[in-house]
Amino acid sequence: MIILLTGIICLLVFATSNTIKDQEKTGERFVCTALPPDATPGCPMPGFTGYPEEELRVTVIQLRETVLQQKETIGNQKETIRELTAKLTRCESLAEDGKPGGKDTMGDLPRDPGQVIDQLSRTMQTLKDRLENLEYQLRSNVSYSALPSDLREMLQRRLGDLEHQLLNKVAELEDEKSLLHNESAAHRHRTESALSALLERVSELEKGSSAFKSPDDFKVSLPLRTNYLYGKIKKTLPELFSFTICMWLKSSASPGIGTPFSYAVQGQANEIVLIEWGNHPIELLINDKVAQLPFSIGDGKWHHVCITWTTRDGMWEAYLDGIKLGSGENLAPWHPIKPNGILILGQEQDTVGGRFDATQAFVGELSQFNIWDRVLKSEDIVNIANCSTNMPGNIIPWADNNVDVFGGATKLPLEPCEERLIDL
Repeated sequence: MIILLTGIICLLVFATSNTIKDQEKTGERFVCTALPPDATPGCPMPGFTGYPEEELRVTVIQLRETVLQQKETIGNQKETIRELTAKLTRCESLAEDGKPGGKDTMGDLPRDPGQVIDQLSRTMQTLKDRLENLEYQLRSNVSYSALPSDLREMLQRRLGDLEHQLLNKVAELEDEKSLLHNESAAHRHRTESALSALLERVSELEKGSSAFKSPDDFKVSLPLRTNYLYGKIKKTLPELFSFTICMWLKSSASPGIGTPFSYAVQGQANEIVLIEWGNHPIELLINDKVAQLPFSIGDGKWHHVCITWTTRDGMWEAYLDGIKLGSGENLAPWHPIKPNGILILGQEQDTVGGRFDATQAFVGELSQFNIWDRVLKSEDIVNIANCSTNMPGNIIPWADNNVDVFGGATKLPLEPCEERLIDL
């Protein structure tokens, strides 16, 4: 049997070699196809329709259907890409519209910047979700191996670029949102600060603490003889070689009205003091040197008091209600008033700014405390006392913002000239 098979194979080889030679001579070639075991031996004849051709035809039809399905899928994907591109274009248009002079091309968005940014962020997230869903569908429903390689690469590149653009746009919008939030917060803070200041001012006006007709229309009230009620002048004195000090006083305290004011410097607590202590007359102290003034004001009525002094020969003058009632000399002659001390209303200082003695405290009301760096003329003092002129001190003017009160002392509205007429 083996010998027979060997012979058949040899004959087939010989026949095939002859056939090939004949084909080479005639320029023809025959192609044989492998047959199934149950097929009839021999080469297929023209017009023969065997099983292999049916299988090829079915395969071609299946490939054609696959290509059509893929074309439809690609068409859907292109439509999605166009839609995403349109969304991206609208986002870019909105970003340009945010600039000055921009035009609103997305009229369906709210005009509030914060709401615009929030809605754009949600839109960007929706686009990202759709993009991820599209990629998932491509991986799940479409066989990438069945697509042409160049189309598959182009699609992946387009999707990658689109995703990159969307992410960049989302980042830009987040930055713009943060910037708008910061600017809005700063503007809101400035507005709230301005409103708070305005409300405080209105409250002050309603309370009457600063509701004076003018900044000098107020008085300091010191109703008790204690060592903790006092007022303080914020400004201090420069070096002085002469001065005039004027004020309105009202007191009915007894014995003695106390200390309307005192000025203390380092090394000298009694640099300038006006005091009526116990049963003693009113005294003017300069550098701890004393001059007695020839009047009393403890009758409970408003009185205008002025004192002048010059370092030349230590000359001084005292005025009550515009009338000069006393004068003298040799009061701390050639002694300049030292600068940078503390000026207290209502207390006598034993140290700079402190150690008050309740027995020396002023009890009553005080207003229009002014200091000039020169000796005023008599007519100027008369005009001030008669309320015919308003002359603030050029060194220490009487002003609401220049006087602080402590310990229960109060600042109240006052027009001393009007009240003086009432007293009369």
